[in-house]
Amino acid sequence: MMTEDDKNTTTANGAEDLRAETAEAAPELAEHDRVAQLEAELAEAKAAVMYAHAEAQNVRRRAEKEAADTRAYAVTSFAREILSVADNLARGLSAIPADLREDDRLKGLIVGLEATQRELDGVFQRNGVTRIAAMGLPLDPNQHQAMLEIPSDEPPGTIVQEMQAGYMLKDRLLRPSLVGVAKKPE
Repeated sequence: MMTEDDKNTTTANGAEDLRAETAEAAPELAEHDRVAQLEAELAEAKAAVMYAHAEAQNVRRRAEKEAADTRAYAVTSFAREILSVADNLARGLSAIPADLREDDRLKGLIVGLEATQRELDGVFQRNGVTRIAAMGLPLDPNQHQAMLEIPSDEPPGTIVQEMQAGYMLKDRLLRPSLVGVAKKPE
C-alpha cells in the first residue's frame, strides 16, 4: 500500500516527467507557433501590397482620365464664346435679301462671308463642336430648351421652330438649342 509520501513522490515524478516532455516539445511548439505567426504576417503584408498596387492603378487611371478630359474639353469656354461670332455671321448672311445677293458690287463680299462661315464650320468640326439637330424632332431636355409653345398640327412636343442653334463639344452639351415646340391648336 502506498503511503502519502509515496503518492507525493509519484505525483512529483509525474509532474517532472510532464515538464520534461513539455520542455522537449516546447521548442517544436514554439517554432510551429512562430512559423504560423510569420505566415499570417506574410499573408497580411501580401494583401496590403496587393491593395496598395490596386489603389495605385486606380489613381493612375483616374489621373489619365482627368488628363484626357482636360485635353478634350479645354476649349469649352473658347468654343462657347466663338459660338456668338458664328451666330452673328449666320444672322448677317440670312439678312441679306435675294436681290442684293445678285448685285455684282456685293457678290464678292457675300462670297467672302459665306467662305468665312464654311471655314468656321470646318474649324468647329475639326475640334469636335457639332450642331444639335432640332427641327422636326421631339423635345429632348438634355439638348433643347423650349422657349415657347406654338399651336401646330405637328404632334405636341415636336420642335417646330429653332431660335438659336445648340452645339455639343464631343459628348458634352456646349449650348442647348433654343426652340419652339408644337402644341395642340385651340
